[in-house]
Amino acid sequence: MSHETLHFINGTWTANSSAEVLSVSSARTGRLLGWIPRGGHIEVDLAVAAARNAQEHWAGLPSAERAESLRRIAAGLRAREEDIVGLVAEEIGCVQSTARIMQVGAAAAVFDDAALQIEEALKERTLGNSRIIQQPLGVVAAITPWNFPLYQAALKVAPALAVGCTVVLKPSEVAPFTAAILAEVVSKADLPAGVFNLIHGTGIDVGEHLVSHPEIDAVTFTGSDVAGSRVAELAGRSIKPVTLELGGKNPHLILDCVNLEAAVAYSVASAFANNGQVCAALSRLIVPREYLPEVERLALAEVRKFAPGDPRDAQTRLGPLASEGQLNRLNDILARTIEEGTEILTGGLGRPGGLERELAGGFFATPTVFTNVAPGSVIDQEEAFGPVLAIVPYEGGADEGIRIANGTPYGLNAAVWSEDLDLANRAAARLHASTVYINGGNFNATAPFGGTKRSGFGRERGIAGLEEFIHTKSIQS
Repeated sequence: MSHETLHFINGTWTANSSAEVLSVSSARTGRLLGWIPRGGHIEVDLAVAAARNAQEHWAGLPSAERAESLRRIAAGLRAREEDIVGLVAEEIGCVQSTARIMQVGAAAAVFDDAALQIEEALKERTLGNSRIIQQPLGVVAAITPWNFPLYQAALKVAPALAVGCTVVLKPSEVAPFTAAILAEVVSKADLPAGVFNLIHGTGIDVGEHLVSHPEIDAVTFTGSDVAGSRVAELAGRSIKPVTLELGGKNPHLILDCVNLEAAVAYSVASAFANNGQVCAALSRLIVPREYLPEVERLALAEVRKFAPGDPRDAQTRLGPLASEGQLNRLNDILARTIEEGTEILTGGLGRPGGLERELAGGFFATPTVFTNVAPGSVIDQEEAFGPVLAIVPYEGGADEGIRIANGTPYGLNAAVWSEDLDLANRAAARLHASTVYINGGNFNATAPFGGTKRSGFGRERGIAGLEEFIHTKSIQS
């Protein structure tokens, strides 16, 4: 069954101003999945005007009303769980376990949490003879990637709406239909027309005009560092505040470890999560050289648990990549890594074997581990965005391990493993990352998340996510 959708502007499903469409391919089969309208400046102008007209009224509503609207959206997303799970299997190859936890559960939780945080984020306080108040920035342009199409949209839309901003969302044209489900849910949640708008199209046709639009007050973007640089450039021309959550080449640094089996399993699971298509993936396992033989043995055993297969099968742990373009990009990085002489422990170029006939045209990559990786090499420095792990041995103690961990242009996520918690915490403080996990610490969905260096700036999740969409005003009397 092919999918088709429209733009959602001013509370109405809106046809494109031209007959141009963009085709969308299924990640699991490579066949046509459906079409979306190829929006342009006309659609952007309409959506921004609708958001501008709605913003003052939306911001003026009691925060409890906005909170209730967000809770209705959360409930609506949970009610569509099966639709979403089936759709992201086709759009991006997302396996069922990841889809249920992150694409649905975490996305819905973001709306509930934003509703919970409104009062704290907008709390008024007194400082001497000044009254300090928090106000919404206004109209927000939200541009989201394809790897977590619903969760990433929630991280931007929910906090912006919570504090009284209105939103124009541009999802990736690679995975647009999940965003359309969000629009369907919003349309049934009784928000005022124009508060939430959705425009389909490319970055060139829609994204750049949206970011540059004089009636857009703030921009939030998740994607590559190259695209993020362009977004910052365009927004900077009109001095708009920008939140950028970009790529990562994230280290898992083992300092000393009795339970290597748990540490290596944690690394492989992170590197291969969502088929390796996670900006926060711990794709570099940095280990003392004396541990290398045992780490290699354990890594081989773990990789065997990630046999590529149909993402619609509940038993599958590794699905395809999202698009042919992404598969080609990954193969280019693998080819350059092999040409450089880096040792392959398992995997490499080429399609994995054992796939069903229906999946013959899907965008599957072979799960790959490189070992004896040299700091500064291709796979140590470049984000592969596929099921690839680089094992980087080091000598010389914790200082050398930290130096290697920090030796990329990125600074997003990191992990440390050590029996000595004091040592682990000291190392965590020195790592160039906004989030660090010690000994497989649990994920905290409300802790601030964002980047440093080429991984971007600004924070998402929890109250920090709401604060990105407000400005502080002091009133003296």
